[in-house]
This record gives sequence, C-alpha cells and structure tokens, in this order.
Amino acid sequence: MAHAAPVAAGMADCREAWVKTLIEVAEADPRVVCVVNDSVGSSKLNAFQKQFPDRLINVGIAEQLMVGVGAGLANGGKVPFVSAASCFLTSRSLEQVKADVAYANFNVKLVGQSSGIAYGELGATHHSIEDFAWLRPLTTITTIVPADPWETAEAVKWAAAHEGPVYLRLSRMPVPNLDVPDRKFQPGKAEVVRQGDDVTIIACGTTVHLAVQAADALKAEGIAARVLNFSTINPLDEAALHAAAATGAIVTVEEAGVRGGLGGAVSEFTAANTPVPVEKVGFPGFLPTGSTEWLFKEFGLSPEGIADAARRALARKKG
Repeated sequence: MAHAAPVAAGMADCREAWVKTLIEVAEADPRVVCVVNDSVGSSKLNAFQKQFPDRLINVGIAEQLMVGVGAGLANGGKVPFVSAASCFLTSRSLEQVKADVAYANFNVKLVGQSSGIAYGELGATHHSIEDFAWLRPLTTITTIVPADPWETAEAVKWAAAHEGPVYLRLSRMPVPNLDVPDRKFQPGKAEVVRQGDDVTIIACGTTVHLAVQAADALKAEGIAARVLNFSTINPLDEAALHAAAATGAIVTVEEAGVRGGLGGAVSEFTAANTPVPVEKVGFPGFLPTGSTEWLFKEFGLSPEGIADAARRALARKKG
C-alpha cells in the first residue's frame, strides 16, 4: 500500500477524527461494532480494537463476506460499521451492498477508506472514483463525503444514531478545517462556505477547500463565486441546486469520475429543472499511475483549475 505523506501544519487526516469519534459512540452504545477486511491499520482502528477487542471482526480479505456479516449483525440488532478501502468495499462487494444492505434497508454503516485517488501510485485498480456512480441509484443509502475533520466527526455521530444504511466516504489525504462560523451538520443540506451571485462552485470532500481558494482568486478579479459544500451526495439538496442555478452558471468539483458522480447528479437536476451551463471538474475515466498530488494538478483539481472552469462557465452564461 502507498504510504501517507507527512501532514503539513494546519492540515489533518480525517481518519483520526473518524476513529476518535467511533470510540466515543461505541463507549455510549454497546451495539456499535466494526467489521473489517484485514484493514485494521489502514482503517486506523488499532485504538478501537485495543479498547473493544470483542467488538471488532476481521474477516480477512473477503469483502463480500464482510458486507454480509455486517448485514447479519444489523439484522441481529447491532450497529455495524463496515470499514475497508473504498475501491474494494464498493466494487468487490457491490452485489452484497445492493441486496443485503440497500434492498434490505438494513442498519449498516459502510465506511470507504482512502477514497478517490489517495492510493494514486497504485494505479486504477486502487483508485476509487466510480463509487458515487455505483451507489447513487441505491436510493436507500445516505451517501456522505465529509470535507474536513469536524464534518467527519459529526457524520460518524449522525450515522451511528441514524436508523438505516449509510456510506461514509473518507480520505487519507490531509485537509484543513473549513472556516465556516456556527456550523451545524445537516445531512441532505448543502453548506454555504462562500457567498456569491456570479457563479456557484459545488464541491465535496477533499475538493471543498480547493474550491474556496479558487473563489478567493476569482474575487480578486471581481467575480463573486458562491461555494457550496455538498457533503451529502444522496439525497441531494434540491433547494440549494435551484438557488445555485439562479446564479446562471455552475461548476462541480469532485475527487471522482464526472460520469455519474456529483457532476452527473447536478447536471441531471439542472437539465430537468433549470438549465444552466455546468462545468464538471473531476476525472474522465481510468487514470494513469502517479502521485495523488500530480493527478490532482493534471486533471484540474486545483484552485487554478477550478477557477478556469468557473471562467468557462461564465463565458457560457446567458445574458
């Protein structure tokens, strides 16, 4: 597996917030258990295993079995957090996710670790950029993509209390905490990170802070870009999308494939309701092998690339 780079000052690995919060909810709720696929270390669950050795089940490298075990535990009254690298959790066990979790509507919390292209150097087999497209049609699964450690902690607490299947998409890539006053975590509701009426940038997960930097650069040019943190991919905040379309142009940004992901969802909605130009920043398909940093820059997931997409959207704006 690829090794994580040192965490720079002001940045944090959301997996630290995930396990700290999971331990807290497990202390309060004896029903909370973990199921993993020989990924205790990469899921950062060593501290959980030490504190709750009888509440962590390691099935080995058997992802389909792992999801099935999680579904069985949920059916028995437990609150299972099923944790694995997202590329394997959502691909190898997709049938079990569909039938045993989504269709059965069981109370399973799927936790996709090291999502997107966090395993950049390991190539397309380890990239997880198709998961949004695979899971969006499974409408019973609430899909949450936290943007920072604070939101990660809030999402874990919410998932533990929520009755129903959840997919938490977590990254190993360090990100800063967003500077948003009086924050309140509301699944299904977009968070306004920057105000603006000229164009709306809709981002999720590791790309939100990059969208903020792009908006700050555009502001210096006299362009007021609204930035929305769409941490919930399913269900979408349709009211926020109506308001975004009112700015006349939209940019979507995601560490995922643009076909069927956040950009696809926004495009579906606007095409059917309030057609406006939509520029999608993300990945076009299978990616070359390279560092995460290089892949982000190469495919425009940078403040400069996002600002360029906003300029393109504005050039297509009617009136």
